[in-house]
Amino acid sequence: MELIPALQFLKLKEIPQAWVDTVWDVEFTESKPLDDPIEDDLTATGDKSFRNLYQCLLAHADDQQQPAGRDKVSQSIWALLVENGVSVKSLVATLSFFVLAGKAKVANIRQRVSGLHAASLYLLLLGLPGSIANKVLHEVLLETCLDMTSHCWPQDSGKKRKKDNLKSSQAEGKRSKPHRKDNPEMEVDEEEEGEEELHFSGQDLMKIRDAVVLLVQSILRLLQTFPLKNTPQSASNCTRIFSKLLYFEPTIGELTFAAGQDLTKLRSVPEMAFYGLQLLFSPKHGDQKESLRRVFHRLLYVILMMNKGNRGRPTLLVPCQDILTTRNQAINFVCHIVEDLKELAIPFLQILLQHICFQMVEKSEFRTHGAQAVGMLTSRMASTDYACFVKWLFNFSRHSKMVCRLFSVDVVMVLLEQSERRMEECTDMELAHFLPHKFLIQNLLFARRMDHSSTVQGHALACLAHCLELPSFNATRAVHNLFSATGTQTMLEGETTEGNLSSQQTQKIYRTLPFRTVEISTTDSSSCDAKENLALLLQRVQDSKTNVRKSSLQALKGLLKHDVIPMSWENLAVLSERCRDPAVSVRKKALQCVGELLTAKPECRVVQKAWLQGVVPAVVDSENSVQEKALEALDQVLLSQVKLYSTTRHLDANQRLTWELLELLCNECQSLSRYFSRAFTIWSKQNKFTQMFITNLISHTESDHAAGAWLLLSKVVTSSSRLPYDKILDAWDSMVSSKHVSVTTCCHILCVMGDIAVHLTEDTKARVVDDLMSWLKTFTLSLEVISAAVETLYQLGNSKDVKQTQSFLNQHCGELVSFCETYLAGIMLSENGAQDLNEELMVKHLHTLGVASLHCPARVGKRMVLLVESVLTTHSDKLTDCQEELPASLPLSQFKANSLSTRVRAHGVITLGKLCLQHEELVQKYLPVFARELEVGTEVAVRNNVVVIMCDLCVRYTNIVDHYIPNISACLRDTEAVIREQTLIMLTNLLQEEFVKWKGSLFFRFMVALVDPVPAIASLCEYCLLYLLLKKNPEMFSQHFIECIFHFNSYSKHKSYNKFPQSEREKDRFSLKGAQHREKRFRIYRFLLEHFTDTQRFNITIKINQTVLACFADEELPLDADGAEILSETFNILSLKEMKLQAISVLSGNTAGEEPEEENMVNMAKAVLQAAQKKVVSQVQKKAFIENSVPLIISLKSLLEQKHSPILRDLMAYLQVTMQDYPNEVKEFFSGDEQLAAEVEFALKTAEKDREMEKQMDNCSLAGDAKTPTAQVQGSVPGSPVSSRPLIPFCFATPQLPHPNPLSSRLAHIDRSRQEEHTKSIALERTVMPKGAVNDRAISTPKGVTINLTFDEGVSAIFSDRGSLGRETSVLHVQTPEQQQQQQAAGLRQWNVQSPLRQKKKSKFN
Repeated sequence: MELIPALQFLKLKEIPQAWVDTVWDVEFTESKPLDDPIEDDLTATGDKSFRNLYQCLLAHADDQQQPAGRDKVSQSIWALLVENGVSVKSLVATLSFFVLAGKAKVANIRQRVSGLHAASLYLLLLGLPGSIANKVLHEVLLETCLDMTSHCWPQDSGKKRKKDNLKSSQAEGKRSKPHRKDNPEMEVDEEEEGEEELHFSGQDLMKIRDAVVLLVQSILRLLQTFPLKNTPQSASNCTRIFSKLLYFEPTIGELTFAAGQDLTKLRSVPEMAFYGLQLLFSPKHGDQKESLRRVFHRLLYVILMMNKGNRGRPTLLVPCQDILTTRNQAINFVCHIVEDLKELAIPFLQILLQHICFQMVEKSEFRTHGAQAVGMLTSRMASTDYACFVKWLFNFSRHSKMVCRLFSVDVVMVLLEQSERRMEECTDMELAHFLPHKFLIQNLLFARRMDHSSTVQGHALACLAHCLELPSFNATRAVHNLFSATGTQTMLEGETTEGNLSSQQTQKIYRTLPFRTVEISTTDSSSCDAKENLALLLQRVQDSKTNVRKSSLQALKGLLKHDVIPMSWENLAVLSERCRDPAVSVRKKALQCVGELLTAKPECRVVQKAWLQGVVPAVVDSENSVQEKALEALDQVLLSQVKLYSTTRHLDANQRLTWELLELLCNECQSLSRYFSRAFTIWSKQNKFTQMFITNLISHTESDHAAGAWLLLSKVVTSSSRLPYDKILDAWDSMVSSKHVSVTTCCHILCVMGDIAVHLTEDTKARVVDDLMSWLKTFTLSLEVISAAVETLYQLGNSKDVKQTQSFLNQHCGELVSFCETYLAGIMLSENGAQDLNEELMVKHLHTLGVASLHCPARVGKRMVLLVESVLTTHSDKLTDCQEELPASLPLSQFKANSLSTRVRAHGVITLGKLCLQHEELVQKYLPVFARELEVGTEVAVRNNVVVIMCDLCVRYTNIVDHYIPNISACLRDTEAVIREQTLIMLTNLLQEEFVKWKGSLFFRFMVALVDPVPAIASLCEYCLLYLLLKKNPEMFSQHFIECIFHFNSYSKHKSYNKFPQSEREKDRFSLKGAQHREKRFRIYRFLLEHFTDTQRFNITIKINQTVLACFADEELPLDADGAEILSETFNILSLKEMKLQAISVLSGNTAGEEPEEENMVNMAKAVLQAAQKKVVSQVQKKAFIENSVPLIISLKSLLEQKHSPILRDLMAYLQVTMQDYPNEVKEFFSGDEQLAAEVEFALKTAEKDREMEKQMDNCSLAGDAKTPTAQVQGSVPGSPVSSRPLIPFCFATPQLPHPNPLSSRLAHIDRSRQEEHTKSIALERTVMPKGAVNDRAISTPKGVTINLTFDEGVSAIFSDRGSLGRETSVLHVQTPEQQQQQQAAGLRQWNVQSPLRQKKKSKFN
């Protein structure tokens, strides 16, 4: 088709010249109306006419690409237009009419398609030779045409369609209210309300899509022929447009990025967009470096899966499959460009990698994909460039922003999965040490173990465990070096201090960040002391943060699993103990870890023991999910592996493990029996024990591991109705006749016999009873077997008839009692009986007497009681006439010396206690004796057993023993730790079951146990109080708090408090009076207050005012020495931070805020509620303080001033602490005493100055960079609360000034406009410290940290929307010596740098 006829539909000759001139005058910025007939004709134009015209122009354009006659063809097009009277100016204006109409938001489908076609025609014309000479180019129209895709393609395409496509096509231009957008963005800026949008059908969208494809092809043709070198803004817009088109539609298959592709073969818009980006790298479109910078900057957000507009913060996209596909294509495109342009692209690849790291968000999914992108891109780097990036990453991992440090760990893990690079490949030997995996693990990953963010700590420790699973041998060896005793220390030369990016400098990560080098130079050192590292890891297992404990467990499990650290019980016990962690998730993780260790090391006996210690107690866990997990593990390891035993078949590994574990339960782990029994109780309800299981189990009773089989059988026998009793009886007969059966197995067999007794015949029962009696009468059995045998005897004689049962017991147990009585009489009544005493036999007789007498109390006579008593005292004539009574006032140990050993006497006490259990008159007779023995007895075992006896008697004879509870509780201050612990446990049990009440001094004696010199006992007491007793009586602490003040200071002058009876001996034993015990008293006060509710804190404050302060103010209590101590202590208690209401202190205490926009976002709603609560509670507290406290304080101040009491200082300190929350309301509070108000205001100002001074001293300490291990562990972040905790004691090191590092003392180029001014300035990071920061450097010590962002310079500076970071107030520019000399010559004033300590001392003297 000829060109001129194809132009007829545009009505160019009918368009007024005045309209054309107007359109050119307004520079195509707005649409001008045409005459109605002409506009109607143009509007009715179909896309077929545009396509015909486009094909004609395209044919001419193709002809011009031919070598021959190129000039002729070029001239003929423009000449043809002139010859036919077609004005190029009119043609461009008419095309702009369609473009501007299609650009409008309310444009219908026809206008949009026509606008896209018109834009394509304009770009095609512009690409023809001679277009510049014929004035076709207009930058505004060019930019509008290039950006038509974003205007014409609906943003909600495919998501808001009408169901009736035909109706949508016919109803062009019909408007409706917009629906909610559903873009793949997590955060979008909502459009203005009331804006109306059109709905398009699928057919409509296909038309627009075809027009968009034509426009994109026209842009690509334009880039092939038309240079944009002189229009950099157009090149930038093309980059932006192509980056948006990457999301236009999904692509099918892999994309290729070969140069010189045929446009007609590019099927998808994203494929065309990538080709367009590739064309922009051509030198004819400008400097290739600038093109690389622009394109990589745009692709940065594609890789980060963010949507970056022209202004504002980027928004995150939902990482759906299409978004991920586009991201992967962008990464592959960057890799292709790097391979194509090689050295030219490497600097910009470094910048891209740095910005991926620098702009990463905290969300784990984005971090994972971002780290993978970094790994793919770094794989295209040469070793030297890779080392440069690792060096930058090393400094980046010390960034003050938590998410940066967190992401550095992710990147390290991805880099470790790559093949290790050889140091020989690096051309710069100074960078070579950054290549090995060892550096990544020890200096980047492991250094984060001391991060002050628990999130980073936990993630680093979890990744450390994963390193051991990597195929890289060097990575595994690097971890070994960290924890191996022979591990070599890895330290970077010149790395002596650690620096962080200032938090002020990186607060707004989402500001417009220029695509320039993010250079973070810092210095640090990393120590690999194996013992310290292991101690630190074990400390992290007990961290206060749940995620840190979980990750530490995972790391510890990995180290044990791969034999990095010794498989010792000390290390494994940590895992098993965490199975009882307060956090449910940690308990589950611990169960998982011990299970994995058992799978990896099934033959290790220590691992088996640790598994049992961790899993078995978990069956009684309060959390059902933990309980189920433990039961599942026990089922899989123990029950499911019980197969039929055969001597001809060997046990496999799993079966051997099962029987080895059961053997441990029979021997070393017998203490777990109660938990193990609980598991079988649960399983029995689930009908787990089938007949086949029982058969298989009994088959093992004759094997080498019969002990474990009998253990299981003793647990399941009550849950099974059908048992092979013959085999059990055969085992019984062999046990009775054998002398080599272990004690544990005997007990289990006896247990089984007792459980099956109801199923045995009378003859069989009689035979078994005879066997038992003959066995017991030998007195050769162990004490455990004796107890089990007597219990089995009871079960064999038990029947529905109570009298018959008691008759059976009187007969058989009475016979045993008689045997014991005869033996004891032979020993105790004989003059030489005790000299040749067999101690073991004596103990067995006493034990048998005790357990047997419980079943036949009627067979116990007075003579028997006196015989047992004589074991504890001495020979006596009253044994013959049995008439004299034992004096109740004398203890057992006060009689004539007894030649019997302590062990015999201890068992005698237990036996006497069992006799008392069945006879109340014996209880009343011997309780005073027991109580006196607790006071003056010298034998530990005897006193320990007396405590057990008295607590057992309390269960049955509560009212009688209740009077002796003070005697029992006095043992909480016994000289022997074992007795204190036993007393604590026994009393806790009685309090739980409410056999004992919190009466008298009992509560205060428990409080004294909180400060026991043995930490284990103090910890046990804390556990008993918090988790066992406080739940039953939540008001317990607050009810006794005030009385604690009087009791522990031994003050008894108050009319209500500390009035319960105590002996002088007990007062002295439990007294905490005096300055030497002040720390213990306040430890108790703090413990109580920490577990108060806010209501209790509020009420206790009022009660202290009413019952303590008011008594002194009214002079009811004398202000003598003791009274002054009480008043002083009361003011000190009121000043404690634990006394402050949590609703008020929780927000003020939460000042860390290391990452408010990321870490605390989830807690935002909670924070708002807390703020509202704080406001309300603060008003209530303020009112109560004014009404209740202020009058008393004014009165007390007047009284103390009259008496010139030093307590006035404590009162003022209390007011100072209290009024910190109301600094501007002092005069309102103390309106009745203006002098006091002035004094309080002065004290507050002085305290504020002192705090500022201390802060300056902390920030300006000369010892900051000294290698003092107790102050800071290597690799930690300064200011970390964790890093300040010492792990193990070290020798103190003399603080040294930091060594200058020439590499890190880099000039900071801030801004081009200020470059000359700051050329010789050194940026000292954090010299002027942000609030709350901690630094240990001298005030003028350069830290050597610069944070730079440059593009093509050797140094750098970060820029933001508000200017460069060089303008931040936290950067102090220090003049060079030359400038200082010039300043001195000019007579300018010098700095007056004075020590804050001297200032503080000076102010005090003044």
